[in-house]
Amino acid sequence: MATRSQRYLRKYSLNNRTERFDFLISSEFGIIYLMKIVSGIYGGRPLKTLDGKTTRPTSDKVRGAIFNMIGPYFEGGRVLDLYAGSGGLSIEAVSRGMSSAVLVEKDRRAQNIVAENIRMTKETSKFQLLKMESSRALEQVDGVFDLIFLDPPYAKEQIVSDIEKMAERNLLADDVMVVCETDKSVELPEEIACLGIWKEKIYGISKVTVYVR
Repeated sequence: MATRSQRYLRKYSLNNRTERFDFLISSEFGIIYLMKIVSGIYGGRPLKTLDGKTTRPTSDKVRGAIFNMIGPYFEGGRVLDLYAGSGGLSIEAVSRGMSSAVLVEKDRRAQNIVAENIRMTKETSKFQLLKMESSRALEQVDGVFDLIFLDPPYAKEQIVSDIEKMAERNLLADDVMVVCETDKSVELPEEIACLGIWKEKIYGISKVTVYVR
């Protein structure tokens, strides 16, 4: 009898550096990359992420580098992951000390992967998954967020729109950090609403831009 999935290894070369990814080919989800939580209370636990048609998966090394850039550890606070994908960034943030996270994802396949990854933590009460468009989520969520992840399609216009909406709805904490992941060719504005660029770094094909007040 054929198994539902088979395990493989794929290599990607980014800026003359080779990243290796274990992945499964699943009859239900297609390609599922097998990552892990890099550090914190969930450190080393498995993390699944779907393959995108036009993007490569964010490696454990890059995710770790992002948190070294903004942390690497936290003492409480709320996370908003507006384009959650696999949920890896927000789960990593809670692993490293954030109190809770709201994850927004509209894609049904990705929603199932996010739910699996949340169950992996065995602390599901710390996470809320909103199965909807980001624009609808920004109308529904309330309170303030201390750490926000934005990795949208059509990045520049959407990031500007999202931050302006969050500022309008008073969702940004006084010490908020908004972490934007884009293609390295995208140039974001120096200032958006009440925020300005604090740090900006390129990792392979991606650029990470961090806004603060």
